[in-house]
Amino acid sequence: MSVFPVITSTLSASALGQFLIKTYRFSEASTCTLYRTGMNHTYFVTNKNKKYVFRVYSYQWRTKNQIKEELRLLDMLKDNAISISYSIPDCEGKLIQDIEAPEGLRYGVLFSFAEGEKLRFMNEDTCFSIGKLMAKFHNVTTSKSIERMTYTTETLLDLPFEYANAYFKETLPEMQFIKAQSEAIKAQFLNINKKNVRSGIIHLDIWYDNMSVKNSEEMTVFDFDFCGNGSCILDVGYFCKQLFHIEADKSIYELKKAKFLEGYQSVLKLSEDELQLIPAAGMSVWIFYLGVQSRRFDWSNIFLTENYLKMYIGKMQSWQVYSEKKYLVKKK
Repeated sequence: MSVFPVITSTLSASALGQFLIKTYRFSEASTCTLYRTGMNHTYFVTNKNKKYVFRVYSYQWRTKNQIKEELRLLDMLKDNAISISYSIPDCEGKLIQDIEAPEGLRYGVLFSFAEGEKLRFMNEDTCFSIGKLMAKFHNVTTSKSIERMTYTTETLLDLPFEYANAYFKETLPEMQFIKAQSEAIKAQFLNINKKNVRSGIIHLDIWYDNMSVKNSEEMTVFDFDFCGNGSCILDVGYFCKQLFHIEADKSIYELKKAKFLEGYQSVLKLSEDELQLIPAAGMSVWIFYLGVQSRRFDWSNIFLTENYLKMYIGKMQSWQVYSEKKYLVKKK
């Protein structure tokens, strides 16, 4: 009986552990456990009391060159003393491992372990430190580029709408809301003086789930899978939007947002144009990730229902209403 083809698989942690022992010359007593599946698959590795993370990229999700560019960015940040999880070479100096999975060739990378814990509810000092760390990152990457996606209104708004439209009718109120917001965001970005908006290499997914915090001032950022080129305010806006949804009490949100922006501006001053773009930036990244969920049907298909869309767009709508009142977005 022939083996039926698959579109995605989960590698055996024990078999992967044996692979790592051989490839990285780890101790025979080292361990490898599956941490989670998702956009990519993550394994925790322990060798002689030292922890690592091994990421197995999903099949045909990233090209080898795109991964090389991600790792090049990590080296750049590490060389500039930015606290990030960085790649670890094997005993032959290779950073990227070729793994023949049932569905085809996948890639794997060993990363340093980010010490600390994920903090969903952060205090003001932590928010300040995150803003400061993000600005230090942007200070290194401003005006630089890598061979990855460039985040424009097309890649952030137009294409995600097309991806979502494959699952949801364009006539749905939620889809119409996305279309209307996309047009408004395009107009706002078009009317901004680009000289006042810093651009470079960005992370695009900085929120509590992608950083480990040891104390209010020590943190490590990881998961650069969506790094690319674009306006730095996209990172700022997305963090603010995530913080907005976490904090039910908006007075607390305002305090923490203010500390985050204060931390950021202790390193890099945000122009008035950039501050005005925060709501649109956060919204555009939110739309982008709906497109990612639609593209990655094998990962997120259980979420792609009209009920999920209503919930997801409901968060966008609450952000829009609040932003018009609190961020004083200029209306044309």
